[in-house]
Amino acid sequence: MKCSDVRTALSAALDGEPAGVPTAQVTAHLAGCPECAAWQARAAEATRQVALGPAEVPDLTEGVLAALNADPRVAAARAAARRRQAPDPDGGRRQILRVAVAVMAVAQLLLAVPVLFGIGGPHAGREMASFDIALAVGFGLAAWRPEWARPFVPVAGVLAACLSLTSGMDMLNSSIAFAHETGHLVAVVQAGLLWALSKSPRRGRPVTA
Repeated sequence: MKCSDVRTALSAALDGEPAGVPTAQVTAHLAGCPECAAWQARAAEATRQVALGPAEVPDLTEGVLAALNADPRVAAARAAARRRQAPDPDGGRRQILRVAVAVMAVAQLLLAVPVLFGIGGPHAGREMASFDIALAVGFGLAAWRPEWARPFVPVAGVLAACLSLTSGMDMLNSSIAFAHETGHLVAVVQAGLLWALSKSPRRGRPVTA
């Protein structure tokens, strides 16, 4: 007999159905075929397990949850989700600062462009206009992306300090009137607004649970 015929007969017998071949032939084949004998043992064990019913599976929920909570990547993802969902109480203040910085940048740009392209104007004036335009672009970027405000603060602070110092020295020497130096107050106001914007809390900061 072929092994396939024997195994078909064995499977039918385990299911309580007619084997279709004489039992003596199946027994003789099993005696000389260790592969079929092993297959019969496995099939009999599987049938017995099915008859006993489903095995009890332990509840691993608590262990799985504990492992997830201990995973730093999961904790970081949950913290990021809390930051996105948390209310932003300083959003209004930050928005006002952004608008103020943007307005100052536009005003500085509008004042500098005519000087830059003025015909017959002094060369030093056009150079200062180029510097003012560069500053206006920096302030505009800070208004657009508040997280970029911090790197611009030292530049704006040094500029405001130097202009205030030179203006004070010139006024003390009576070499220039106060009215001519009021424009430098813009640099001081810009530096203050930029500093305030850089200190404004952002949604990306951690939120406590």
